[in-house]
Amino acid sequence: MYIIKVKGKAKIPDYIQLRDEAFVLIAYFRADRPLKDLHRYGLEGKETELAGVISGLEFGKLQPLNL
Repeated sequence: MYIIKVKGKAKIPDYIQLRDEAFVLIAYFRADRPLKDLHRYGLEGKETELAGVISGLEFGKLQPLNL
């Protein structure tokens, strides 16, 4: 699974994208509210770790998500 942080413009907020191994978009959520419905993506119970990863992400850099 991969993660990328997308910079918003004007009234559009910053977003986080989760992509699978084939880079297909599997989740898209606001960076300021990232910890919702994580069980859908197999990340249940990893909310704190994911929040730490999101806070350290640079905009526009695709990175492997290893939790």
